[in-house]
This record gives sequence, structure tokens and C-alpha cells, in this order.
Amino acid sequence: MTVKSEAPRYAGDAILDHIEFAVADAERSRRFYEEALRPFDMTFIIRVGPERTRTGGTRYGLGRDGYPRIWFHDGEAPGSPMHLALATTDRRIVDAFHVGALAAGGADNGPPGVRELYHSDYYAAFVLDPDGNNIEAVCQEPDQEVTPGP
Repeated sequence: MTVKSEAPRYAGDAILDHIEFAVADAERSRRFYEEALRPFDMTFIIRVGPERTRTGGTRYGLGRDGYPRIWFHDGEAPGSPMHLALATTDRRIVDAFHVGALAAGGADNGPPGVRELYHSDYYAAFVLDPDGNNIEAVCQEPDQEVTPGP
């Protein structure tokens, strides 16, 4: 894994945390998006090699201030279901999203919980929508629950 920045920034008040989609050629798309997104001050942040991806392809993340918000990968047909992550600063909203999405007919793709793979405060839930898109709610803040004292 290659990381360009040492100081990641998190979603804060933004509702869109990140999006990911399939492309035919990740390297070609990296060159395209680096140039196309330059006016937005978005740059290459991270490369994840094929040995560490679900699709066996290469993943790239581009963004600002060290935080990748636009991800794409090859190893899967373009037009495949996409991944959309919505940000919150409250873990209870992640839980409520999961319950509501399942009640509305979504399919569980990962219950609420910490995803250490990303970092120790990455609390997320995943649901597949009726078309197979992977919708995520994520809170990247430390757990605010306080245990009552004696």
C-alpha cells in the first residue's frame, strides 16, 4: 500500500464520506482523474495493490487534505454495483441507518461495528440496496459513550 499523506482528515460535517466505482483500467483512470480533479485541489492519496483488494485489481483513492473521497478499482466490470458511504459524527445514526435500511428491504452486508482494517474509530454498517449497490454509514469519531462511575 502506498500512502502520500501522513495526516488524514475525516468527514467532519460532510455527508458524503466517499464513493467507489469500477473502471476498466485503474492506472489509466488514475491519470485521468488526477488531471480532471486538479481544479478541485484533489490529488492522488493512496494506492492499494491487487493482493489487498476484494476484486484482485488495483484501487486508487483521490481527495484533499490527505483524505481519499473518490475511490476506483479495476478487476471488476465497469457499471458493476457501486459503493457509497455517508458520514456522520454519531454512531447511533450508523445503527439507525442499518435498522431502517434492512426494514426497507435492504440486505445486510455488514452489521454496525468497528472496522479495524481502516482504523480503530471506523464504525460502520453496510447494506445492499435493491439494485446491489453497497451503501455504508460511517462514523470516524471515537466512541462517545461514557461508562457511569461507582
